[in-house]
Amino acid sequence: MRTIVLDAGPLGMLSHRGGIPEVDSCKAWLERLPAAGERVIVPEISDNEVRRELIRLGSTASIERLDNLGTRLGYLPLTTSMMRAAAELWARSRSLGRATADRHALDGDVILAAQTRSLGVSNVVIATTNVSHLALLSQAAEWSSL
Repeated sequence: MRTIVLDAGPLGMLSHRGGIPEVDSCKAWLERLPAAGERVIVPEISDNEVRRELIRLGSTASIERLDNLGTRLGYLPLTTSMMRAAAELWARSRSLGRATADRHALDGDVILAAQTRSLGVSNVVIATTNVSHLALLSQAAEWSSL
C-alpha cells in the first residue's frame, strides 16, 4: 500500500465545487485511489494553505468540503518535532543552494516534507501540482500521474 500526501494544489481542487474539468478530474482521481489500495492523507500545512484562501474568499461550502476531506481521508496534524525537522530541512536546503521559498517566507514545502517524513513509511509520495520544489525534499509527483 502506498501513502499519498496531498499538497495544497490538489487539496484546493478537491475542496472546490465541481463543474470545472480539472477539478472534476482530480475528484475522480481521488475516488479511484482507495480501490487501488492507496492511503490518502491531508497534512495540516496543506489544509492551512488552502483554508486561509477559502476564508479570505468567504467560501463556506468549500471550507465544509475541506473539513470533510480531512475527516474522510485522514488528517496529519503538525507537531513540534515536525516543525523542528522542517527547520533542519530548510537550513540544509539553503546550505546546498536549493531554496524552495524566499528566506523570509514560512516555507510550506519544507513543512510538508517534514510532515511526510514523519509518517515513517517508505512507500509515500506527495501529490502536487508543483513537483520541482518538493522533489528536492521528498518523493513527489504530479497528482494526475499517480
